[in-house]
Amino acid sequence: FEEKFGAGWEDRWVQSTHKGADAGKFVLSAGKFYGDAELDQGIQTSQDAKFYALSAEFKPFSNVDKPLVIQFTVKHEQNIDCGGGYVKLFDCKLDAADMNGDSPYNVMFGPDICGPGTKKVHVIFEHKGKNHLIKKDIRCKDDVFTHLYTLILNTDGSFEVLIDNEKAESGTLTDDWDFLPPKKIKDPEAKKPADWVDNAKMDDPEDSKPEDWEKPEHIADPDATKPEDWDDEMDGEWEPPMIDNPEYKGEWKPRQIDNP
Repeated sequence: FEEKFGAGWEDRWVQSTHKGADAGKFVLSAGKFYGDAELDQGIQTSQDAKFYALSAEFKPFSNVDKPLVIQFTVKHEQNIDCGGGYVKLFDCKLDAADMNGDSPYNVMFGPDICGPGTKKVHVIFEHKGKNHLIKKDIRCKDDVFTHLYTLILNTDGSFEVLIDNEKAESGTLTDDWDFLPPKKIKDPEAKKPADWVDNAKMDDPEDSKPEDWEKPEHIADPDATKPEDWDDEMDGEWEPPMIDNPEYKGEWKPRQIDNP
């Protein structure tokens, strides 16, 4: 399958109307800047803050004994804060006019930007009814220029992701996706022993509180004196103000040792 968005492209592609009035329309354009006004034309989102989706049908194929390659260019010339520029390979049962984010797909690949925290290249494969995301983080380009994204899936189960024909990531289907059950799992029959202790430290049984530890937290100010004009009958019994006790050590706790 190849598409250069030349003459008649609108007859080959179906734009989704699932979002109704919130659905944007793709138009043919070379953008704000380009190398060749004709050769650099591609589909462009024409309205801000809209949802965009379109699809084209291709003949059934098999990648048995040959690599599968998905390749396309993306230009975010608005320097977007949030938006996806990815492609999906759908099953032939897709309702093109109703295509939406919940439509089942087989492969999803391409850049996705959502604020400063998400700037990644998605590589997602459907397997047994579940979408499996790649476990590696592949950063996408976030400037305003055109970039070429390529996914190569080889016959030996290895893959490569290229950005502008330079390797951004590689690996294998078995290592970088959770298609297969883990090699080891926790024993469901295992139980914590009754005498198991979780604490790494314990009170030292040999430690004891010093005899002179107990001291009050506050004491009467030894330097305070009863004012000369104090009248016990009028002012009540005079008591010196309380101050922090410099000998107070707080609550005693035994020192901690390694728990054998």
